[in-house]
Amino acid sequence: MLIQSKSGRKLYIYFLLPGFDYLLTSRKTAVKIERTEITPKLNSYVSVLKREEPFFQSPFHCHPELELVYIKKSYGKRIIGHCVEPFQAGDMVFLGPNIPHIWLNDELYYQGITNMDAVSIVVYFNKGIFSDIFYQLQETNKVNLLFGKAARGLSIAGKTNERVALLLEDLTRKKDFDIIVGLLEILSILAESQDLSYINSEVYGPANTTPQHDRLTDVFRYVKEHYGEDISLRCIAGIANLTPQSFCRLFKNRTKKHFVEYLNEVRVSNACKLLMESDKSMSQVAFSCGYRTVSNFNKLFKKITGLTPKEYRKNTTISS
Repeated sequence: MLIQSKSGRKLYIYFLLPGFDYLLTSRKTAVKIERTEITPKLNSYVSVLKREEPFFQSPFHCHPELELVYIKKSYGKRIIGHCVEPFQAGDMVFLGPNIPHIWLNDELYYQGITNMDAVSIVVYFNKGIFSDIFYQLQETNKVNLLFGKAARGLSIAGKTNERVALLLEDLTRKKDFDIIVGLLEILSILAESQDLSYINSEVYGPANTTPQHDRLTDVFRYVKEHYGEDISLRCIAGIANLTPQSFCRLFKNRTKKHFVEYLNEVRVSNACKLLMESDKSMSQVAFSCGYRTVSNFNKLFKKITGLTPKEYRKNTTISS
C-alpha cells in the first residue's frame, strides 16, 4: 500500500507492508514502529491534550492506551494499521490499543509557511482506569462492544462527530474527576452511535510482534517511580542505554524540552498533590519531591506554577 505527496519536483512515496512492522519510504529507509506508553510519559491514566504545532510531529508508533483524535486544523495523509487515507479539518478517529498510526502533513507544512499549523485535540486513556466489575455490568455491554470495534480503528462522522467535537473542546477545560465524567459521556455517545465506520477491514495483527522499543518509556517510568531521589544525567542516560550527549539530544527532539525541565515538572506536580492532601511542612514536601534545599524548591515551584508553595496551599485550602 502506498501514498504519494508531490510538491514541485519532490515526490515522496510511503509503503506500508502488511505483515511487517515498518514504514518503507522511497528513500529506501525503513521507519520502524515505536512501541511506547502514554501513561508513564504523561503521569496520568487519562490525558486530554490540545496540540498546536507547525506540523504533526509524532513518529510512526503504537501504544497500549486507547486514543480519540480530533483534527481541528490541518490536512495530509494518515496511516492507521494497514489503511492509508487522506485527512482534513474535522477528521475524527477512535483507536484501540496497539494500532500503529501516524499523521503526515502535506509537504506545504514543512516549508515554514507561517499561517499554516496543525491543531488537534487528543484523549488518551488506559482501559484499566475502570475495574473488571465495571466491564461485567450489563449497562456497559455497549461500551465493551465499542472497545472491541476500536481494535480495527473507527472513523467518526455525521452528527456524532459534531457532538463529540463540542464535548472534546469542553473536555480540554475540565479538571480532576470532571474529566472522567466527560470521558464517560463521550464513550456513551460513541457506543450508541450509527455514525462509526471501520478503518481497517480486520484487526491489525503484524507478523513481527516485537516492534522497536521506545527508549523514553523506561525513562518516564523511572522518573515517575524515583522523582524523590537524586537523578543524575549519567544515571538517566543509562536507563535509556545511551550516552549523556545522545540522551539529551533524543529527549529534546522528542519532548521539545530539556530533561531537567521535565523532571522539575514531575516533581512540582507531585509537590502540588502533597500540599493539597497532607499537612507536611514545606521542607518535608521539598525533600519528598527530590529537592535538597527549600530555597531551590520555592524558586522552581513558583517558576512552574506562578505561585509560591505557601500561596498554592493557601489558595487550594480556600477553594476546598
